[in-house]
Amino acid sequence: MKVKKFVAWDYVVFAGLFLVCASIGVFFAVKERKKKTSKEFLVGGRQMTCGPIAFSLTSSFMSAVTVLGTPSEVYRYGASFVLFFLSYALVIIFTAELFLPVFYRSGITSTYEYLELRFNKVVRLAATLIYILQTMAYFHFTKHLVFFGFAVTGFDLWGSVIATGIVCTFYCTLGGLKAVVWTDAFQMIVMVVGFTTVLIRGTTLNGGTTKIWEVAYEGSRLNIFDFDVDPLRRHTFWTIVIGGTFTWLGLYGVNQSTIQRCISCKSEKHAKMALYLNLLGLWTVLVCAVFCGLVMYSHYKSCDPWTAEFISAPDQLMPYFVMDIFSSMPGVPGLFVACAFSGTLSTVAASINALATVTFEDLVKKGFPNLSEKMSTWISKGLCVLYGVLCTSMAAAASLLGGVVQASLSIHGMCGGPMLGLFTLGIVFPCATWKGAMGGLLAGITVAFWAGTGAFIYPAPPTKSIPLQLSTLNCTLANSTELLLSPLRRPLLADTWYSLSYLYFSAIGCLGCAITGLLISFITGPNKGEDIPPVLIQPVCNLFCFWSNRLKALLWCGVPQLGPATVLVPQVYMRYAPHEEHASLHQPFYKVMQGMLHRTTDWK
Repeated sequence: MKVKKFVAWDYVVFAGLFLVCASIGVFFAVKERKKKTSKEFLVGGRQMTCGPIAFSLTSSFMSAVTVLGTPSEVYRYGASFVLFFLSYALVIIFTAELFLPVFYRSGITSTYEYLELRFNKVVRLAATLIYILQTMAYFHFTKHLVFFGFAVTGFDLWGSVIATGIVCTFYCTLGGLKAVVWTDAFQMIVMVVGFTTVLIRGTTLNGGTTKIWEVAYEGSRLNIFDFDVDPLRRHTFWTIVIGGTFTWLGLYGVNQSTIQRCISCKSEKHAKMALYLNLLGLWTVLVCAVFCGLVMYSHYKSCDPWTAEFISAPDQLMPYFVMDIFSSMPGVPGLFVACAFSGTLSTVAASINALATVTFEDLVKKGFPNLSEKMSTWISKGLCVLYGVLCTSMAAAASLLGGVVQASLSIHGMCGGPMLGLFTLGIVFPCATWKGAMGGLLAGITVAFWAGTGAFIYPAPPTKSIPLQLSTLNCTLANSTELLLSPLRRPLLADTWYSLSYLYFSAIGCLGCAITGLLISFITGPNKGEDIPPVLIQPVCNLFCFWSNRLKALLWCGVPQLGPATVLVPQVYMRYAPHEEHASLHQPFYKVMQGMLHRTTDWK
């Protein structure tokens, strides 16, 4: 069964999205032309409000993986994906209450500055390089998902690759973070409108909401609460809630792209509010994506396009469905493509801006500390162009790969988990030393990549991840020849360690880093609390030992626990700031204390 391809009106709608995005970049380039500092370009002068930041966060992290991948997952495996709403809630709470306050009050621009303040330059450099590699790898997978997925629409692959790269680079370079944030806000609206249009049309064609619910129930798509504790099962309540929390916390809690936008807010209160408003956005997009999957299953319950070989991969299910139900409505398929590309554009733009910030703050400024503001701004813009070109090249190379929804989250887990463990060591455990941090990071990366690479080579047995039944009863099947392949010889760990759910990669990387880091720290001699500025530590243990000041002091290794910040910041500054003649040896202390003083009014 063939469906129609894109027509002129679809291209017009799609081009309109790119035109609006480019116009936003031009607008902020003209509006902010007199503000030429690198801080204005990279963090919006730290004067953003919570509304646009919330939209921006939702749009960036609800990328093509959600727009195309989640409906396909629900169609094949059932609606258990909706349990991610619990994971998202836990992630936002931890980010807003544990990680964000430390980053915001420290006055940093790059999250990896924190690692130098807390540990040393070596730890900061290692984390920076890992972040750059992780982000570029994610580009590789996400771009492929969009371009390969929309092949069924007749949409030109190379034209879309080049157009996306040019538009993202254009408005990032011209308008900086403000252009990225406001463009993301517009793209978030496009995503919701696109999803809503598909839901209304699909529900109408398939007999209404009640009928869709009945078909989903009969097809076992509503078996959501599976409390099996087997960690080898691909999706259960525990893998999604626990594993999903670790995976997304690596994306939100310590990710430069998220934190950079949060610290651009004009106060800590606005930054936290942006995160909680963003949670509502995440829930909205998740529910839309899950219900799209159920509508799609109802539509194809008797003729699965993938099994019938009308499409070549599950990633193409959603575009195929859109072209099918809107075949008589020119322009509407273009709206949905714009919806998916909105997620892609926002992800690319936010990551380009974050990569430029990290490279400038953690690499360029460390090598050339005396750059003028004008030169710093030009270098920042040049880095945006550089990463835009690299991202476009990565997207072109990615067009040669297969389905990658699970792979994209696996990459984030394998890299993001150890990074989450590293920051947790610094923020939660005052006793952790730089030796423990480096050792823990290496251990976390090793164990996560060991499990992840093994899972790619030796996929889990079908009993752990088999899709639900799909029918081709009413299809005219394509001619095909079934090839019988001899199974690979599986090693001893293939059905245990390598079959671990991909959502646990982040958890084992985080725990491996934290546990190893603490062991090394105690073996080599833990930190002395009086050497650590209190603003770099978040006193979570106070929640569990509030009845005993002595126990608090013991757990915090001598780090002085501050009372009301507005009273004690000057005293802390005097205690920790070294004499002027030794300032060059203690720049991290000066920087963090100055950040505390500048942000004191935000703590009230």
